[in-house]
Amino acid sequence: MELPRPRSPASRNSCGPQSRREFFRDGCCGFGGLALTSLLHDEQVHAATGSPLAAKRTHHQPKARAVIFLFMAGGPSHVDSYDDKPLLRKLDGQKRPESFGEVKYQFVENTARLLGSRRTFQRYGECGTSVSDLFPHTARCVDDIAVLRSCYGDMVVHSAAQYELFSGRTVPGFPSLGSWLLYGLGSESQSLPSYVVMPDPKGALEAGQPMYNHGFLPAIYQPTMFRPGDRPVLNLDLPSHVTAQQRRRTLQLIRDLNESSMSLGDEEFNARVNAYDVAFRMQTDAPELLDLSRESKETQELYGIGKEPTHDYGRRCLMARKLVESGVRFVCVVSGGGPGNMQWDAHGDIEENHLRKAAETDQPVAALLTDLKRRGLLDTTLVLWGGEFGRSPEAQSGKGRDHHNLGFTMWMAGGGVKGGQVIGATDDIGLRAIEKPYHFRDVHTTILHQLGLDQHKLTYPHLGRDERLTFVEGKLMREIV
Repeated sequence: MELPRPRSPASRNSCGPQSRREFFRDGCCGFGGLALTSLLHDEQVHAATGSPLAAKRTHHQPKARAVIFLFMAGGPSHVDSYDDKPLLRKLDGQKRPESFGEVKYQFVENTARLLGSRRTFQRYGECGTSVSDLFPHTARCVDDIAVLRSCYGDMVVHSAAQYELFSGRTVPGFPSLGSWLLYGLGSESQSLPSYVVMPDPKGALEAGQPMYNHGFLPAIYQPTMFRPGDRPVLNLDLPSHVTAQQRRRTLQLIRDLNESSMSLGDEEFNARVNAYDVAFRMQTDAPELLDLSRESKETQELYGIGKEPTHDYGRRCLMARKLVESGVRFVCVVSGGGPGNMQWDAHGDIEENHLRKAAETDQPVAALLTDLKRRGLLDTTLVLWGGEFGRSPEAQSGKGRDHHNLGFTMWMAGGGVKGGQVIGATDDIGLRAIEKPYHFRDVHTTILHQLGLDQHKLTYPHLGRDERLTFVEGKLMREIV
């Protein structure tokens, strides 16, 4: 008996009768296609509008999708935190040996004496990284941290150093790292701002808001500045008598009126319209996101919320986790604001200043790393810790330390960074970076690389030149990627 022949592809697509097997096959594929169409719909609509914030293709496969920068404003001391210097303690009270060379400071005089650290250092984790007793909580996370002991910058004054830290330039007017990332990657969230700065409630910094700004990039890439305190965003609740549909019609009327009198190509106008749209969507999504009371008691206690001195920084670190979890690209959580000693700017008394600032931030920082890791977010979230420079090995006013840009410590964790290691070194008194020195632009290059961006391809035409974050060239820190 002759077996039936398989149906040709043409016959399968014909209008003739189908077998039961063909019906279920075609039906399942159809339902799968419907599901895929539904998942891609929002992204397609977002891209079809031509929005500059639409998600963009990366230059290579990324390891991370978001960055949290824990900015220790004012300049934490490397020799009192992550860079133990036994010789500096031995030479305490003596003049710096000539063999270490000359250095220029802002306030330290030529008659200054070396100041050995009063902190106690221990080795932690399987990696055995040395950390001072300023950071007992963060010390327990060192197996996830790559400590960069050989960072350096070009400037020794706060404002210029802060500009360089954020934008790679020592003057205002250039885009910050957060704006560059938003320009290169686009937004993952349509209901939240993609670049958020949470300043310290104690006051502004020397470089002011320009250090965070979008510079010559279109205004749509500017940061959203959250307010200090328990209400970082005001007016999130719609009035009880206004429905969402009524608010949407109001916004559409505003858009129509603006478009009738302004060019659609106007960058400031586009940024204003986008701000209206995001503000409307935040009224539905952000209230729940920013309500930290919804977090478990265990999570709030982990961050030190509800007690001093960790309550404020703990709240902001927890909010940073919730933001990146919801698709925000870049979050800067600032520690330090207002007059000098309210920052990590320990000119008068390094002990009093750093013990106070570390007590405010150590537990929240460790909680952030722990929380990101247990939620599976640390793999795709790059965490950067550090300030605009370090502090001098010499004493200022007997027991303080001056600004120091020639060698200091930052650290990275998550986002594909290989933790549990120390990169580079300063000399025996912490004066200069001598082993694998890395400039701010090298830090920027590495962050871009982890997010799938090539420093040479991420450019923007400005005044006849294709500008980029790393100015001329940055080195990739291959040891940690």
